[in-house]
Amino acid sequence: MTLTELRYIVAVAQKKHFGQAAQACFVSQPTLSIAIKKLEDELDIRLFERSSKNAIRVTDIGQRIVEQAQKVLRESQVINEIAQQGKDPLSGSFRLGAIYTIGPYLLPDLIPRISNSAPNLKLIIEENFTANLSQMLKQGELDAIIISYPFEEPGIETVPLYEEPFVVAIHKQHEWNKKSQIEVDELVGEDLMLLGAGHCFRDQVLSACPKCIEGNNELTRTLEGSSLETIRHMVAAGTGITVLPCTSMLNSQQNQNLVRIKDFAAPSPSRVVALAWRRHYPRQQAIETIIDNIRDCKLPGIKPLH
Repeated sequence: MTLTELRYIVAVAQKKHFGQAAQACFVSQPTLSIAIKKLEDELDIRLFERSSKNAIRVTDIGQRIVEQAQKVLRESQVINEIAQQGKDPLSGSFRLGAIYTIGPYLLPDLIPRISNSAPNLKLIIEENFTANLSQMLKQGELDAIIISYPFEEPGIETVPLYEEPFVVAIHKQHEWNKKSQIEVDELVGEDLMLLGAGHCFRDQVLSACPKCIEGNNELTRTLEGSSLETIRHMVAAGTGITVLPCTSMLNSQQNQNLVRIKDFAAPSPSRVVALAWRRHYPRQQAIETIIDNIRDCKLPGIKPLH
């Protein structure tokens, strides 16, 4: 039994597909299949049930072994992290995750800062949904993740970094163009465009304005698979209005002559951006470097939290 074989069975359990698991492990499918068959023969059990339609189901005993394999892989990663700490905690790779509505606006400022303050620390970036980043963090696939509250997971530490107000984006010919501020309840009845399910920013907007979905408001439009940038382009095209985190306006030049940004009236809805990492993660100096550099970033409209 090897760590490589354990990685293979965890990948298959996650992907429910041998081909996709092989791609995730950067090996050919025959290589992965042979290794898993070898492990099954060694243990004298079936880990997976394979159907004629290539559907994969983890057996009951297989699920218990996969869960134990995940624990073993996490502990093996800790060994590497301790070894790295013994050399230089600010050297080598650091795997940093960020949610889709933070990464594009924070990373352009953050990466050069880290490059200057810790030139031997090589960032590997993963953008994804909060739920996926949380799982990758717990499994040791990421060292830290940038998310927004609420976020609470057992065994995970967090620190707040900054509070970010929300703003309203409208077309220049919208009737609100002469308004200085927008009341949250004014969103009700507007053609409001939102990100799809899985984006915590969508949930935060709807939490700030629950009336937008009361009575199944048909004017609230969910745009599955879209990004904030795509939605902003749709605002420029006159399709509707949207709510954005204020940092998304940083260095935004395209369509600025067609889009107007309005602040919310107080109390303005906002989110708190935070860094999360595994408790007892040994490279604490690397975590502190990430925190310090994020807090030094020049982001418009935010309130730093210390």
